[in-house]
Amino acid sequence: QVQLAESGGGLVEVGESLTLTCTAVGHTFSDYGIGWFRQAPGKEREFVACISWASGSRTYYGDSVKGRFTVSRDNAKRTAYLVMRALRPEDTAVYFCAAEVSGLGSKVASGYDYWGQGTQVTVSS
Repeated sequence: QVQLAESGGGLVEVGESLTLTCTAVGHTFSDYGIGWFRQAPGKEREFVACISWASGSRTYYGDSVKGRFTVSRDNAKRTAYLVMRALRPEDTAVYFCAAEVSGLGSKVASGYDYWGQGTQVTVSS
């Protein structure tokens, strides 16, 4: 079992950057695929990015963030990162990190076994 905690959210202006951090406590962090999702008020949870286990050789991105966001991991620090650039008002949401035991990463929220509590990102125009 693993516990996840997101941090780094906040209020930024259009075009600025922000880095979210997902820190894990518990089972070996490197065994898990890590995903990032977001949920805006009144909308369904949306896939943002994911990274495979161990070296994180495989990464996938949602169409709306491709080219602007970068996912990475540092297993020694038990931490995953989501670097968000060129932020837009439509990026405003609560961002969640999640871990899944297959290690492959998934674009589907139901594929994840553990979730953090989320961190709010607000992009002001």
